[in-house]
Amino acid sequence: MLSIATRALFIGATGLFCLQALAAEPSPAVRAALPTANLLGQAKLKVWGFEVYEASLWVPPGFQAARYPDSAFALELTYLRNFKGADIAKRSLAEMRRQAPLSTEQETAWDGQMRALFPDVLAGEHITGVHQPGVGAVFWHNQRPLGEVRDARFAKLFFGIWLSEQTSEPQLRQALLAQALRTAPTPP
Repeated sequence: MLSIATRALFIGATGLFCLQALAAEPSPAVRAALPTANLLGQAKLKVWGFEVYEASLWVPPGFQAARYPDSAFALELTYLRNFKGADIAKRSLAEMRRQAPLSTEQETAWDGQMRALFPDVLAGEHITGVHQPGVGAVFWHNQRPLGEVRDARFAKLFFGIWLSEQTSEPQLRQALLAQALRTAPTPP
């Protein structure tokens, strides 16, 4: 049975989000991967009164929210509670399933990869993911490289947890993408 804090990781129907105005300096991991990236948006996830994490989305010039799978970007999560890496992987997979059906083989492979990558985190620690369009995703924990998943579909669905229109957390998505959504060209 998962603890309340673990279940709160991504459950969002009762989530409360707020935009945080924090320092707009990227971490060394973000700067190394995306030298021209700027902060697009930040949000704090609160669920059932529990602060879960602060999310920061870093994008290079020209980023288009509607085409996030075609863009390089970094998503940095600063955890505000302790979590087991296995629980992060499990919840991530459940959220990825919301966007698209997955075969049993695909779920098993991705679950194994995420469990191998994601460490247990303590409050104040960071996990940073960098989306590499057409390639996959690279991850860091507190500026230490964790590894990568070389699978573009994995990366699209993983980052879709926060950026897809099918997210379970539309307020979080809105806060992360607000600037890009305001400046998006209007379709003809």
